[in-house]
Amino acid sequence: MTATFSTQTFEFLTELSLRNERPWFQANKHRYEDHVREPARAFIRQMAPLLEDLSPHLVADDRKVGGSLMRIFRDTRFGKDKTPYKTNIGIQFRLGRDKDVHAPGLYVHVASDDLFVGAGMWRPPSDALRAIRARIDTEPDAWSAVANDPGLSGGPSGMRLSEGDPLKRPPRGYDKDHPHVEDLKRRSFLAMGPLTADDVLADDFPERVTTRFRATLPLMRFLCDALDQPF
Repeated sequence: MTATFSTQTFEFLTELSLRNERPWFQANKHRYEDHVREPARAFIRQMAPLLEDLSPHLVADDRKVGGSLMRIFRDTRFGKDKTPYKTNIGIQFRLGRDKDVHAPGLYVHVASDDLFVGAGMWRPPSDALRAIRARIDTEPDAWSAVANDPGLSGGPSGMRLSEGDPLKRPPRGYDKDHPHVEDLKRRSFLAMGPLTADDVLADDFPERVTTRFRATLPLMRFLCDALDQPF
């Protein structure tokens, strides 16, 4: 495969972090198109056959809007940060045509100062969270197999389960002495692994990402089984 991202991708993201304002972005929109959005769409297309090998339900959608590439515009309505643009490339490969960012999926994050891949579910809604916790409770051996999987222990793939932002106390209905109490307190179920700029610029970047994703399959299967969702 041919490299999609370039040093100009990182240059644009760095400058955007310093000049995060609409006039600057409009004057440099051609750079965004040439060095960020179009390379990201090309990367998504390269990932399509590799994802199919992981699961026939994973979708690589290269549309400019509404596909796997997350929008660059920030929602500034509720937060204190009113800067209009995200300073990273976010790409999420979801199951089917699910557009919910909280649904099970695989994720690639590229920024000038923060590069990683992730898998699982970020802050799932309450009904999904209850289903995941119930499966941990009723099938503890299945969860132990995920938690102790060598691929999720920071081995060659670099992927490991993330503690995230857990509850301070066990969720309602679970005892503090439950053998998996720390896992039941999770509010997200994620595996994370670092990337480097050299990874992103390499011709085999899709294969490097796929290797990391493959290590997270036990987690993805557990979550999808808990939600009665095909994987």
